[in-house]
Amino acid sequence: MKNRLLRLGVTNFLAAGFLLAASVVHAQSVPPAAAVADYQARLAQYQAARSAYEADATEYWDAGGEKRRARNAKRRDHLPIGLDDYLLNQPPVYTGPPRPVDPHAPAAPPPERPEIPVVADFLKNAAEQFGFVPDRPASDLDFKRAYAKAALAAGLTRDQIVGVYVFETGGNGTYDSQAGLVPYRPGARAISPAVGYNQLLSTNTVSLLAEDGNRYLLALRQKAKGLTGPAKAAMERKIEGLKRMIAYSRTVPNRWSEHDRLAKTTLGGFGIHAAVLDIDLGPMLQVQKLTNSVRFARAKGYMAPLTAPELELMNLTGDGNGFDMVTMPQALRVRVPTANFFQQQGYERNPVARRTGVVANLIADIESKMGHGAQAQGARDLAAAF
Repeated sequence: MKNRLLRLGVTNFLAAGFLLAASVVHAQSVPPAAAVADYQARLAQYQAARSAYEADATEYWDAGGEKRRARNAKRRDHLPIGLDDYLLNQPPVYTGPPRPVDPHAPAAPPPERPEIPVVADFLKNAAEQFGFVPDRPASDLDFKRAYAKAALAAGLTRDQIVGVYVFETGGNGTYDSQAGLVPYRPGARAISPAVGYNQLLSTNTVSLLAEDGNRYLLALRQKAKGLTGPAKAAMERKIEGLKRMIAYSRTVPNRWSEHDRLAKTTLGGFGIHAAVLDIDLGPMLQVQKLTNSVRFARAKGYMAPLTAPELELMNLTGDGNGFDMVTMPQALRVRVPTANFFQQQGYERNPVARRTGVVANLIADIESKMGHGAQAQGARDLAAAF
């Protein structure tokens, strides 16, 4: 009986302790009324400031899109374009208070960054989805020689090719360099799927195969005619893999938005981008992207040779936007904000466009980077390849 009473006493004591501990934890987890009131007040201030900013931003970027469409219509009708055809003020920047932390909310884990596929992913999915294994060069210099040969055959110049290479890679990029990993630093992460000497996007690769795939097949078949034995068999396997990739690129309508979705959200889209690593296809794909810009300018009546900075403008912002800046008089370049040539998300992800502010500064920045990087070893090797 005595032992039972002792055990009961101990049990009651422990239970009381647990209840006390639970009440302490509960008291600590429930914020005081003053903290809740302060949070609600600061949240209201943040929401008001953010709402006002987003309304201004929406109005600004919508107006920019309307201006762009109006300029395109004027160009089609061969009408002059002046300052009134551009937004002359810079985009709104949020300067209000940060979003306050909800005292009720548990500690949130750090936000996960979406994983951007890297070269290993492109290679893996090319093999698994299409049976395509790129013929990678023995050295980067071999790829540079193939790139120079393809560029000359397409009518591009050494200055154009080296200039774009320097701006996109800093002058030392390799054929498999990916954006965010050039130059490589411990802990570096890819910031886009852009790969190569002119940083070809995976969406570009899908578009190029969808639109010009038959021409690439013809080039490989011509090369296969001069091969024998294992080399010929390997080329024939590559041709079959390329045929499957081309067919896949054509499973969606021939629109940039559809190519972008395919490139970024499907395993097949990841795999297609491995073509840029192939010593036969990679140079052709990258050269074609630049050649398309030259042809675009000529089709619009601009017959003067594009300088390296002008070609890079079109490579960086797209042919239509780049051509708009290439043909812009200097008097407008010093006044027109770079934001006129970007969508909101693209502009916010582009530190060069934001930092330079106006077209004249953007062009000067491109010229400066090309000049400074021209003596880098990679740039000198590429120039020598011509």
